[in-house]
Amino acid sequence: VQLQASGGGLVQPGGSLRLSCVASGFTFDDYAIGWFRQAPGKEREGVSLIGRSGANTYYADSVKGRSTISRDITTDTVYLQMDSLRPEDTAVYYCAVARGPTATSEPRNYNYWGQGTQVTVSS
Repeated sequence: VQLQASGGGLVQPGGSLRLSCVASGFTFDDYAIGWFRQAPGKEREGVSLIGRSGANTYYADSVKGRSTISRDITTDTVYLQMDSLRPEDTAVYYCAVARGPTATSEPRNYNYWGQGTQVTVSS
């Protein structure tokens, strides 16, 4: 199982980024995928997740209304569109495969993780 996260970078407050997570080595359609983030000195937190069908989604309160998660079964890719970015969004963002077709936002429910992509929001 491999997950390749990309799309991070340096952006000014109010800007946007689209994170991508390309999956391989498993049946992509059978599992929920989550995005997590970890800032220095803080615990890893669930940001957003999408169920196997794409119909069920979850957003943390901290990003709700500013982010959109989606999945493309033709390319085995999950996207996280992040708008109106704030300095407090600065963190390393990880994608992860859940243990089943649905999941909660708790990291312990995910058993494969990508390498992370850095998002820095600063003027």
